[in-house]
Amino acid sequence: MTRLKDRAYWLDKAATLPLEGRAFIDGRYVDAQDGATFCTRSPVDDAVLAAVAQCAKADVDLAVAAARRSFEAGVWSELAARERKAVLLKWAALLEAHTDELALLETLDSGKPIADTIGADLPGTIYCLRWFAELIDKVHGEVPATDPQFFGTVTQQPLGVVAAVVPWNYPLLMAAWKFAPALAAGNSVLLKPSEKTPLSALRIAALAMEAGVPAGVFNVLPGDGAVGRELSLHGDVDCIAFTGSGAVGRQIAQNAAASNLKRVWLELGGKSANIVMADCADITQAAQSAAAAIFANMGQVCSAGSRLLVQRSVIEPLLRELLVATDSYYPGHPLDPASVTGAIIDAVQFERVQRYIETGRHEAQLLKGGQALSPVGAGAYLEPTIFLAPDATARIANEEIFGPVLVVIPFDTLDEAIAIANQTEFGLAAAVWSSDLGTIHRATRQLRAGTVWVNCYDELVDMNFPFGGFKESGNGRDNSAHALGKYTELKSTILRCR
Repeated sequence: MTRLKDRAYWLDKAATLPLEGRAFIDGRYVDAQDGATFCTRSPVDDAVLAAVAQCAKADVDLAVAAARRSFEAGVWSELAARERKAVLLKWAALLEAHTDELALLETLDSGKPIADTIGADLPGTIYCLRWFAELIDKVHGEVPATDPQFFGTVTQQPLGVVAAVVPWNYPLLMAAWKFAPALAAGNSVLLKPSEKTPLSALRIAALAMEAGVPAGVFNVLPGDGAVGRELSLHGDVDCIAFTGSGAVGRQIAQNAAASNLKRVWLELGGKSANIVMADCADITQAAQSAAAAIFANMGQVCSAGSRLLVQRSVIEPLLRELLVATDSYYPGHPLDPASVTGAIIDAVQFERVQRYIETGRHEAQLLKGGQALSPVGAGAYLEPTIFLAPDATARIANEEIFGPVLVVIPFDTLDEAIAIANQTEFGLAAAVWSSDLGTIHRATRQLRAGTVWVNCYDELVDMNFPFGGFKESGNGRDNSAHALGKYTELKSTILRCR
């Protein structure tokens, strides 16, 4: 008889879950060379989870050397595409077989609800890995039309050693968005997880070896920002892919330029606009979607719909529906499958969000929330919070908060809405709700964002669509076949035939 996976099940499993804190370099778990460690704490209740290796320059050098050695040896880079595909598919199957364990690690380390990690994050990670595995043997080169006395090809070759520096809000999923295409292309990878959420990345490294990924091809370096800095400066790293803040992204780009001009791919912040026109066909649906767009994952989403722009004539009915919908996003114990939202990642982020809420009290009308909660005891939990701003000039309407804080901004015309949506330095995502095809076409064309949803928000999980931003939301794209090209070099080969 299958045991019901209720809160008691997850608490029991958490009590006996083995936690690996050592770095994974050249096919084995190792301590940092100087023996340094740091403690990773659970946002659920602020308890210490594990001592984790604090990698430093010596560990980075060791891992880079292993990655370079494996790449030059061709144990992965020169493996037939069909064989790489088989290994990655086996790895995905192992991730699926360990879904409960990995989802629990994610929840304990990040404070995300177990319903999210087991129902969305792990399936999304597995889907990503399988998608790129299936793409490997379907990448074709080109034979350009040229002078008959020549024959030429254009081929894609792996870059070499790829470093991936990933955030804490979707620890495994964001990592997979980097390592899956990088490995599919034949590169060796150095994964640097956030020091706030290192445990799941460390666990999947052993599963990679079990699946047949050769030693040195997939390495995991836990530690603080100094590890990312060393990777960005390292002269034997060919590419660095980063998801995180604009400030760190700028530093990575500077370090890459100051070292070996390695390829740099950056997915940075957002302040995405969710526009509701008066001719929206379903105000209730728009309100429910708007609540999910900002309060899911405790608002800790780079593409969150943190600005809700509402045409003035429908603002009252939409706000009524929004306030009702928001009641579904009050946080609960992350290990309770009934909880829709969980904890803020740590005290630093909690205090940052609270400062923005206090700022908002002085420049906008607080409609709902704004208070700290204690569903578990210790841990950082916040009410979903809604402000109504008089216009788009407020700080809370322009700066990325990265928490469960929604700013509602009224507007009169579509031109005004588009201007407000485009006024920030970001350009990651946007949405428009309308039943008029002309309005939709115009808005989607003029919104300066990498993804624009129409009559929905962030509802489709499909690896065929590239993800990334305009302006200071970064460069390059994750997901889709376009992402594979980020981790390859184009080579023109020209043969004289006569």
